[in-house]
Amino acid sequence: MIPRILIPILFATSVAFAQSSEELPPIFNGKDLAGWKTPTPASYWKVVDGVLIGESDDEKKSSMLYTEKTYGDVVVELEARWSGDIDSGVMIRKPELQLQFGTSRSLKRDMTCCFYVGKYPEEGQAKGKDEVLKIGDWNKIRLEAKGDNYTVWLNGKKVTEYTNPGFKNAGPIGLQIHAGVKMKVEFRNIGARALE
Repeated sequence: MIPRILIPILFATSVAFAQSSEELPPIFNGKDLAGWKTPTPASYWKVVDGVLIGESDDEKKSSMLYTEKTYGDVVVELEARWSGDIDSGVMIRKPELQLQFGTSRSLKRDMTCCFYVGKYPEEGQAKGKDEVLKIGDWNKIRLEAKGDNYTVWLNGKKVTEYTNPGFKNAGPIGLQIHAGVKMKVEFRNIGARALE
């Protein structure tokens, strides 16, 4: 028998992890860029064996890949893999709010699952991410945007809770290749669902 005092703790923990297990409608079909706007340079993005690859060349230009559909309140889930010095992320809403993957150009350190709004506000930084982040392997990231509140799970662990009223308008979901760094980032199992 579970002691009564532990039940609320166990329930809260199971809810935190259950949030990251829901299946979402796919927004990447694993075959091509249908449903996404062709970026410039288009050569930076390709699909190989069910994986969406973003990779810059020696010119190190920036490139954004955006969905054709726009979202306001939304939950987005994907798996991402990278190694080395990369600077990427997921963009939502308008004005654009970024959830960082990899190394911050300004801070020169890993800021995965932290929010960037022209800076990295302390309240939007991930807590305990280093315990679950798998460099060089697939990481499952889930972002829920509801009203002014933004919640992030990394590999099933809630790591970021952020509130900011400055990003109210619907926008496409974007994936980033940052300028000034030669990098490669891979994505798979990308899903999203608009929230009521």
